Amino acid sequence: MSWASEFRAFVLRGNVIDLAVAVVIGAAFGAVVTSLVENIITPLIAAIGGQPDFSGLSFTINNSVFQYGLFLNALISFLIIAAVIFFFIVKPVNALMARFKPSETEPTPTKQCPYCMSDVAEAATRCPFCTSDLTT
Repeated sequence: MSWASEFRAFVLRGNVIDLAVAVVIGAAFGAVVTSLVENIITPLIAAIGGQPDFSGLSFTINNSVFQYGLFLNALISFLIIAAVIFFFIVKPVNALMARFKPSETEPTPTKQCPYCMSDVAEAATRCPFCTSDLTT
């Protein structure tokens, strides 16, 4: 088999294509969430708290500028994005999955085979392990 046909077989596998689609959808979803945070949630926080942007915060030591305000902006954006994803994606999906989760069934009652001491179904007439007759 040539390397070209091996590569074609690899690329056309279902899981590779599914992964590629997931990456593209994830990137698009990330852009939507980032826009939500930057254009709706951050201005809402600014309206309440008074300061929408910390990028101007910095200090200098020996002519080195430490812009900790940019770090604070990135940290706050991350926390807001994580909260939005948790409350608007993870929680609803978990609730939806819980609705469709199969109910746990009662375990089959068992009895012990007197010959090999294995657990067998209570209604069994022959032991599946040692094939002894259990009707006596």
